[in-house]
Amino acid sequence: MKIQLNEKTVSCENGLTLGGIAALRKPGADVLILNGFPAPADTGVNDGDEVFLIRRGEVPTSDELEALMAARHTPGVHARLKMAAVGIAGVGGLGSAIAVALARVGVGRVVIADFDVVEPSNLNRQQYFIDQIGCLKVEALAENLKRINPYVTVEAHSVLLGPKNIPTIFSGCSIVVEAFDRADMKAMLVNTVLESMPRSTVIAASGLAGYGSNNSIATRKVSPRLYLVGDSVSEAAPGNGLMAPRVGIAASHQANQVVRIILGEEE
Repeated sequence: MKIQLNEKTVSCENGLTLGGIAALRKPGADVLILNGFPAPADTGVNDGDEVFLIRRGEVPTSDELEALMAARHTPGVHARLKMAAVGIAGVGGLGSAIAVALARVGVGRVVIADFDVVEPSNLNRQQYFIDQIGCLKVEALAENLKRINPYVTVEAHSVLLGPKNIPTIFSGCSIVVEAFDRADMKAMLVNTVLESMPRSTVIAASGLAGYGSNNSIATRKVSPRLYLVGDSVSEAAPGNGLMAPRVGIAASHQANQVVRIILGEEE
């Protein structure tokens, strides 16, 4: 019979189990994945099955990492994610969390832009570490993303974004994620993408401060190329600050909408 073993077609004897294939093909493998799900070693393998063999603690090569990531996705999903290019405008609480999520799912090219540096007050909700205080956010985030998935291309721009440079910086990005704090910057980014980048979709956020209901944060399709995430009400203000849990919920909404668009899902 023939199976897909770590994304390669191989021939093997009929009647083998996952454990038997591991013993022959990757001795010491202790995580066995069959058709996208971990399975016991005594599980039978059939013609056409997809098998992935993993040895815990072993740093994979680029090809192996892609195979392992593909193993946990629906067949065909990883290839489409790898081909995508996504821009993130602002890498604070929203943008840094979105970037981490996209790196983990294997989006091939992530373009990040922000002019700011990491400050102590950022650490309550942003994806940075205390030893990165004072570093440019885009450089610190690029470093962190490379530690998560070194095979994702990260393009970092330390720059103040505006109508003149947005189309150039995010050129080639089919999706641009708005992740600013200020309302005027949010509006500027959305308007610029919609007016100057006709082939790009923008995913914006509004209303995610405080610790209100999880379920009040939603994703809405505002127009064919604009999605809005949040409750559209909760602004950051004295007594209603930005906190990691709710910011994280909104960031995950935005990241998931990116994935949905890449994979052709319609609202």
